Amino acid sequence: MEVKIDTREKFHAITILESRFAANMTAELDQCLVSIPQNGVKNVILNLKDIQIIDNAAAEYLVKTQQRFYEANASFVICELGPALEQTLDAGGLLELLNTTPTEGEASDIVQMEEIERELLDDGI
Repeated sequence: MEVKIDTREKFHAITILESRFAANMTAELDQCLVSIPQNGVKNVILNLKDIQIIDNAAAEYLVKTQQRFYEANASFVICELGPALEQTLDAGGLLELLNTTPTEGEASDIVQMEEIERELLDDGI
């Protein structure tokens, strides 16, 4: 699986450079994600702009991965879903479970807002 990783101050933007995201590719993505918190930047924006087809197991993996990130006080936002991908996720009842945005810029805003929220909660406010 070919990916592009762009590291920013508060997050890593990972773009999957494939047209299909299948269950057999989730292990490779997991390897990328496991190393992320070790770099001091724990949040991830997953850009799926090139993905046209996703199988159900891979879609469920995204939901579980998002849950895992939030349980670890980190953000996981998916952005730039194409119409076909959005329709597939919606038909499977998974779209509403995912934190998605139309653009990477909006995903960045969500990550920053969630960081501020976590800081406020940590301070007991």
